Amino acid sequence: MATKVNDFVLHVATANGSGSQSSNNVLVRSLFRMGVPVTGKNLFPSNIQGLPTWFTIRANANGFTSRRTDCDVVVAMNQASAVQDIQSVKPQGYFILTDTIKLTEEQRRKDITIFDVPFKKLADEVSKSAQLKKLLVNMIYVGVVARLLDIDREVMQAVVTDMFKGKATVVESNMNSINVGYKWAEDNLDYKNFPLKAQSVPGGNKNKILIDGNTAGALGWLFGGCTFVGWYPITPSSSLVENFKAYAEKYRKDEKGNNRVAIVQAEDELSSICMVTGAGWAGARAATATSGPGISLMAETVGLSYFAEVPAVIWNVQRGGPSTGLPTRTQQSDVLFTATLSHGDTQHPILFPNDPSECFEFGQVGFDLAERLQTTVFVLTDLDIGMNLWATNEFTYPDKPYDRGKVLSAEDLKKVADYGRYKDVDGDCIPYRTLPGTDHPSAAYVARGTGHDEKANYSESPVVYKKTLDRLKGKYVTAKKYVPAPIIDKQEGAKHGILAFGSTDFAIPEVRFMLTQKGLKTNYLRLRALPFTKEVDEFIERHDKVFVVEQNRDAQMATLLKSEYPAAATKFVSILQYDGMPITPTHVFKEIAAKENMV
Repeated sequence: MATKVNDFVLHVATANGSGSQSSNNVLVRSLFRMGVPVTGKNLFPSNIQGLPTWFTIRANANGFTSRRTDCDVVVAMNQASAVQDIQSVKPQGYFILTDTIKLTEEQRRKDITIFDVPFKKLADEVSKSAQLKKLLVNMIYVGVVARLLDIDREVMQAVVTDMFKGKATVVESNMNSINVGYKWAEDNLDYKNFPLKAQSVPGGNKNKILIDGNTAGALGWLFGGCTFVGWYPITPSSSLVENFKAYAEKYRKDEKGNNRVAIVQAEDELSSICMVTGAGWAGARAATATSGPGISLMAETVGLSYFAEVPAVIWNVQRGGPSTGLPTRTQQSDVLFTATLSHGDTQHPILFPNDPSECFEFGQVGFDLAERLQTTVFVLTDLDIGMNLWATNEFTYPDKPYDRGKVLSAEDLKKVADYGRYKDVDGDCIPYRTLPGTDHPSAAYVARGTGHDEKANYSESPVVYKKTLDRLKGKYVTAKKYVPAPIIDKQEGAKHGILAFGSTDFAIPEVRFMLTQKGLKTNYLRLRALPFTKEVDEFIERHDKVFVVEQNRDAQMATLLKSEYPAAATKFVSILQYDGMPITPTHVFKEIAAKENMV
């Protein structure tokens, strides 16, 4: 069998709470440092210790690192999922089985190679502590896998040392465990003829980092000038605020050691968005992080932000719904909900970062848009982006100044003869605002969520109300000039287009590669924001058919597109995945191929 280099899917099955996360991180980080294009995806239950959990590592020399379900190597460490796990091995693949798992002869597939590893016995060699052995056995499977794949042990040593910095005994015990597994595989398995190998790539992953989207978003907030966070913990967004808190306490203190950022854990999501809106009115760059259930509770206050025109940023790390749904699974199912959140007529700008690098970038962009447009801006990521590891471009230190929007100082007000808080002076439908404490009698000290005229006076006039709603609609149109433009990639002669957004993007390059092999060329537009801009108009106009790929049941982005472009509604073909798992290129390819009657 020919050897495949840097092209494999490794799937590790353990139990939640078993300590396997560190072991899996050693594997994925070691491959990354070797220069191998790689990602690591963690699939875990809703905080219930003992239930099955899986970690999937995909390496691919072409950089195709989105999820695949056909696994080359599966490490089975959990009796509860073993029967399911052995079925996930592709034909002619490999199944590494711990000696504590019992399978019948019928369950032991004949079309794969099974390595029975005495992990329990090997764990006895590294520790006498029963509790410690439960943890160190995970590092033993790291050693077995490392020997089979030829993962550089010096690199692994460096990774373990960095992961447990300052804890020499922990580093030593983990490396001892890795070495025990490594030696057992060397003595008992035909590792030299193992057909899958990891090979160092000189310069590979240069100028890249391995990071999750929540950590990147936290850094984006820090560099984006966030000074207030009101939040309530919720999976899968909690780590964003937790990381932001840690960074702010380290890097955002004055010369006396006082915090320059306020972070308040509220009693619920409704309170948190009320705090954020109040802070935005007072002039802070304010944000909250939440997920779908939290968004549901924020609806009324988001309407206040929209109608009173107060800046706020809501970072929504999407998960499976409705209701509690699947808290630890991923989806793109809050698109329609956030686009028009609140009662009455509302339209909100939305940003769709596709990876941690854009999570960092959109940290500042979100605040710039919120203050420029004086409204709530949503940033929609999902669990896949937020909590999984991605090899992404190094972050660029932002040199763009903050866009505080139309804020009038006391000196500015002296030059304004007839200031009105909600007056459209420039024709862009965005009024001027002042901040509380501005030393001028014309400064606005209140904002109105009730009907109001240009000077914020209470009004129930039908004429005034309609004028206000029309101006707010116009402001959404103005937003097209400020939101990030989509990214477009073309193939010569393509008549069909693909439109996707967010984490779905990672599957598309492989999908297009597969389609090209079958003779179907496609152009690709990665949407980065709502409202739709002229680039989207032109892309739709240019193609006979546009496949809209998204991770929800009801084709939410396609629904918005059909509403915006009714004359082109028949062009949109929905390609959907909504099982809570990260989207796979195989699924998308098969769906498009079926619709195109491709053999």
